[in-house]
Amino acid sequence: MENSLQKYDENQIQILEGLEAVRKRPGMYIGSTGPRGLHHLVYEIVDNAVDEALAGFCKNIDVKILENDVICIVDDGRGIPVGKHPKLGISALTVVFTILHAGGKFGNDGGYKVAGGLHGVGSSVVNALSEWLKVEVCDGKNVYEQSFKRGKSSSDLKIIGEGMQTYTKVTFKPDCDIFEELEFDPEILLKRLREQAFLNAGLNIVFSDLRVKGQEKTEMLCYEGGIISLVDYIHERRSLACINDGVIYFKNVKNEQVIEIALQYNTSYNELILSFANNIHTVEGGVHEVGFKTALTRVFNDYAKKLGVLKENEKPFIGEDVREGLTAVISVKLMDAQFEGQTKTKLGNTEIKKVVDSLVYEKLSEFFEENPMQARAIFEKTLNASKAREAAKRARELTRRKSVLEAWSLPGKLADCSDRNNEYTEIYIVEGDSAGGSAKTARDRTFQAILPLWGKMLNVEKARLDRVYGNDKLLPVVMALGCGIGADLDVSKIRYGKVIIMADADVDGSHIRTLLLTFFFRYMRPIIEHGHVYIAQPPLFKVSRGKNVRYVFSDVQRDESIKELAGESDAKLDIQRYKGLGEMNPEQLWETTMDPQTRTMLKVYVEDAEKADEIFTILMGDKVEPRRLFIEKNARYVRNLDV
Repeated sequence: MENSLQKYDENQIQILEGLEAVRKRPGMYIGSTGPRGLHHLVYEIVDNAVDEALAGFCKNIDVKILENDVICIVDDGRGIPVGKHPKLGISALTVVFTILHAGGKFGNDGGYKVAGGLHGVGSSVVNALSEWLKVEVCDGKNVYEQSFKRGKSSSDLKIIGEGMQTYTKVTFKPDCDIFEELEFDPEILLKRLREQAFLNAGLNIVFSDLRVKGQEKTEMLCYEGGIISLVDYIHERRSLACINDGVIYFKNVKNEQVIEIALQYNTSYNELILSFANNIHTVEGGVHEVGFKTALTRVFNDYAKKLGVLKENEKPFIGEDVREGLTAVISVKLMDAQFEGQTKTKLGNTEIKKVVDSLVYEKLSEFFEENPMQARAIFEKTLNASKAREAAKRARELTRRKSVLEAWSLPGKLADCSDRNNEYTEIYIVEGDSAGGSAKTARDRTFQAILPLWGKMLNVEKARLDRVYGNDKLLPVVMALGCGIGADLDVSKIRYGKVIIMADADVDGSHIRTLLLTFFFRYMRPIIEHGHVYIAQPPLFKVSRGKNVRYVFSDVQRDESIKELAGESDAKLDIQRYKGLGEMNPEQLWETTMDPQTRTMLKVYVEDAEKADEIFTILMGDKVEPRRLFIEKNARYVRNLDV
């Protein structure tokens, strides 16, 4: 019998009809079938409503999470057309929800001059990936309704009543056959909706989580200040570079293009640039962001010479100098926006670069002329950043000329592994000499390296890169990893495939983990983005009765183990609380925390760099009040530590 796997002819060529392609390869349309893709379904429908707002026909958007994680989105726009499509002979509403690349956003004769949903796949993709979906539309006279199941019509379009106000209401239940989990995170949705409210001044968005009776939550989002309000909102958690500074804002409207830019400087050493095109967050930037950065650097250098901050023979500022402590929002709205991919993470309209560049240079130069006091304060900060960069460069060149052993002598030092293949090697960054000694004895010397640290290290949220090179806690980490730091980082040169933070399971250990994660996020982020950073999970308790031993990681697991072991023998039940890694002997440390066959580790991801930036600013920044509020809000999520 012929092997069917070897046979390949015309019979193996399949044609996927309708929305079958979406269900077959959902990741191509929404990015993933995990939480990211699940929430993307909501974004697609909300983006359509926002496009109605951009066109001037929608002022209110209502988003609800209902029981069983059903989503309901209502906008008071014109309503999806319900008449018969001239070519297909079926309702336009049916076309929009069942046929890919169908919509009113193609070309200049479409229903929208400016829109984020340009590919015409949003509504149909949501329909295809939903267990069921129902659309209700009012055209100002009649209320229409149509239902769908997994992308196919389950009822004809029908009139169910009369109505004077136009609106579109979309209710859907994501398909459990497609998604790994179906629980929506209200914080993720709220962030996106707040973003849209900021980008569309005066648009009223109401978000409600109605899943649990008695615990309903509703947020009203409306910001008349637009992106100015967004910068103010971000800076609630940061101290301003100049106390009395307002947000610098300028706008240009020309040939159906709208360009808005808002910026302000804070006292931190980090930049945060958020760029948008037609209300879509261009996470990977694009030409509008490049134009902004280029003009910013040019105007700073030109005006710095005029102001006398830079002498003619001095080196000019570079981009990282002028962007230190900068928060900027760039929003462009244009016809025929060219995004890379359906998930729209990068803008490619080349003509926008020149327009943004000219606007920033002209308007920012005018601002500096009209506000010399603010200009002087900003330029002093930039000059200090430039000097710190040069100091870091000198320190970096010095450390390159020295080996780890020549430059640093640590108690215990780096205990390296014999293997040099970073696909297998791992380094444990261990808190304290005692734990470091235990870890060195416990490890497998072939592939596991140990770097002990002691005491509290530098909080890089409040320090520039030049101080890192002079820090005896952090520089050994940089030298051991071998892949550089900051702009010089080359993740391909990392010496260990896994960088594992191993600290005590107490408050001090948590602080050290946070300090190290802050350092990695601010100055070595690619090692996180490439999946190299992990957090070890040492046990909290040892519960034993006779020869039966259980290592557990929470109070709940401890109580469960006590119940399970209570009647197993006449031996005394013993419960040991580990307050530090040093309390475990090498055999216990290997078995519970370091043995790849039995250990539990947490892998560190950066799913949302903007959110991570905000959290690090709250936890490690110089403002106390946001940190206090964060702790009060999230304290209930922290496991009870007997310390």
